[in-house]
Amino acid sequence: MWQNLIETLDKLGEVYDKLATLGEKKRAALVGIDMQGLSGILDEEQLLTAKIQKLEQKRLELLRDLSKSDKNLTEKTPAKDFYRSAPSRAIEKNLIQLHKRLSQNVDRALTIRNNNQILAQCALDAVQGQLNKLSGAAVEPTYSGKGAGVVTHQKKFDFKA
Repeated sequence: MWQNLIETLDKLGEVYDKLATLGEKKRAALVGIDMQGLSGILDEEQLLTAKIQKLEQKRLELLRDLSKSDKNLTEKTPAKDFYRSAPSRAIEKNLIQLHKRLSQNVDRALTIRNNNQILAQCALDAVQGQLNKLSGAAVEPTYSGKGAGVVTHQKKFDFKA
């Protein structure tokens, strides 16, 4: 079971690394406004997310099974304490190393994701601004009751004429 945990942590680390790399490609697609490229990246991202969910479920099952075999361990035992109960020092060391790698990859993927969310929001704001400009919309110097700007649209055509 410990070997299965090692393999699962290793696979999780690899998938998160791929997700972070994909996030960097996504940033390039957002900056370059490459919608076809972005569509493909989102499809790949969805597949990687599904893999992560399956691997994470497997990891939790393994931890649950291992905690049943040792009365000193519970599901709430911190990972490093959990790894100390491994049958050998080599397995413990390997688990700690894989856990550290996984944590770094998760942090990297989250940072890239957060940066991409900001880029995507900026891109949407720019598109909204251009659409407002094309439609002749104007933002009033007051705010609505919800705190948003009040946008009015000029009447460009009179259909009754």
